[in-house]
Amino acid sequence: MRVATLPYKTRCEGQVVAEVEEQPTSKLFMLLLGGRPVGRNTEQHDVFFGIAADLPGLLPQLAAFWPGVQLHIDAWRMVTSVDEFTVSVAQRTPMAAGAAAVAPVRRLFFINLGGYQASRFEEQHHYVLTAQQDKPSAIRHVKQTDFYRKNHMPGGASHVDDKYGIDVDDILEIDELLPTQLKERYRVILTAERPQPPDAIHLGYTKLSSLKSSLP
Repeated sequence: MRVATLPYKTRCEGQVVAEVEEQPTSKLFMLLLGGRPVGRNTEQHDVFFGIAADLPGLLPQLAAFWPGVQLHIDAWRMVTSVDEFTVSVAQRTPMAAGAAAVAPVRRLFFINLGGYQASRFEEQHHYVLTAQQDKPSAIRHVKQTDFYRKNHMPGGASHVDDKYGIDVDDILEIDELLPTQLKERYRVILTAERPQPPDAIHLGYTKLSSLKSSLP
């Protein structure tokens, strides 16, 4: 599975870049994409993360993410709340001379869990977004989920398929798959808040052509 990620820092003309609050229209989106590549017998799926003002604004990123496949959206989420944190997008600008970057208390992780159920000819999947201090903490968190504890059988234990930091900070070994211009421009910010309502999960087959028709 390929998952787009956001890096934690960049440089501009020799200066470390900090974040400032981006216009509120820029949001982090999580999409479940479906498509049938040439030579495949069944529909394939992948998870995509992108930043835009709305779904139609993601179209150029989607075309670059999975080229050569006629894609559709099976599910999508505007990521604004994870655990007890609000999620926002900030734009990077040069820091003042002598200013030090502040490490975040929590990072936003995406984890893909896989598991099995008796008599079902498939691997079950469960996608988790969680705000944790580091990757080991994120893995410990998802191992407490009902999915991890219940979707297993002898010879087919639940497992962590993919571990990615969306806001990777110092976990630099994680693949960075967003276009360079987005990596250099944006940063995902977590802000501790009182428990927030969960993000709306939009389910259903959505053709990308329907998004194109809504463009101005």
